[in-house]
Amino acid sequence: MKITIIANNSNGLYLFRRNLIGELVNKGVNVTALTPFDMDVDNLRALGAELIEVPIDRRGTNPVSDLLLLTRYIRNLKSVKPDAVISYTIKPNIYGGFACRLLRIPYCANITGLGTAFDNPGLLKFLVTELNKIALKKAKVVFFENNANKELFVNSGIIKERQAHVLNGAGVDLDLFSLKKYPDSDDPTRFLFIGRIMKEKGIDELLQAVRELVEKGEKCVLDVLGSFEEDYSDIFEQYEKEGWLYYYGQQADVRPFIENSHCFVLPSYHEGMANTNLESASSGRPVITSNIPGCMEAVLDNVSGFLCKVRNADSLKDTMEKFLHLSKEKKAAMGLEGRKYMEAHFDKRAIVQETIEAIMQSLHD
Repeated sequence: MKITIIANNSNGLYLFRRNLIGELVNKGVNVTALTPFDMDVDNLRALGAELIEVPIDRRGTNPVSDLLLLTRYIRNLKSVKPDAVISYTIKPNIYGGFACRLLRIPYCANITGLGTAFDNPGLLKFLVTELNKIALKKAKVVFFENNANKELFVNSGIIKERQAHVLNGAGVDLDLFSLKKYPDSDDPTRFLFIGRIMKEKGIDELLQAVRELVEKGEKCVLDVLGSFEEDYSDIFEQYEKEGWLYYYGQQADVRPFIENSHCFVLPSYHEGMANTNLESASSGRPVITSNIPGCMEAVLDNVSGFLCKVRNADSLKDTMEKFLHLSKEKKAAMGLEGRKYMEAHFDKRAIVQETIEAIMQSLHD
């Protein structure tokens, strides 16, 4: 059997889907991936996957660029002749779906998040909705990472209920993100953010909250990992000079930073299922995150972490301050509860098997 995976970057494909690729290869499936080449290309090949470079402008809205992407998908799928296609993220789902429909190839799509297009009514939301309706109409199965996203797609008439399958995100590798001893000292308390540095991730609220806590005399700092999707370089430089922000850029291995932290914070505006929340909880770190679908599923509020209001710097600051005033023992206990929760509900091995079973079943229906 030949399966082609379409993704919008090789780094994310390796980080979050390597277990799936490895399991497919182990089952004798010939796996090809159409993806831009950024990081982890050699690692993907080492799993046994064949790679074909297909550049993509992930956030661009140029119709000429998108038409070129569609033609590249069509050309490569004609060449590979897969028995089925699996796509991830918005543009691969849409243009990969178009290509599969034109070529009559069975396909399965993964909604890993809605993006800004669904945030507000308007022309962009209408266009993206209609494009998804066309692209996903013949999809064998459409995977979602939270129930709210699924309900939106079904209620909007984008897909049928029978096409939808909700997973607990991509899951977390419990061995890779193993339980780590909680830090002995919390002077200062190290909050950690990992993600693309952009407004939609709640970076404005996070910077405001930490700065106000520092100005109040709280002993805390913020470690930030990730690449700049928007220009925050000047403000980061200013806050680094003030001594409470530490920026480490994009890191191939985030585990040492999670281990060194006391609490992970992600005040995102929207997520499919935030992998960084899962990875931090699996490592035994409390999580503070937005009370929204895609974030709230990873946290038992007041047990393994705290939920705060989205787009609300005051709520975030108050929540982080509440955490700061907990005893060391309580903080460590919250981390242990998070680990137990990940083991019970987010084990990547179980989610990979569920995914493969759903794909194979859909192809035989």
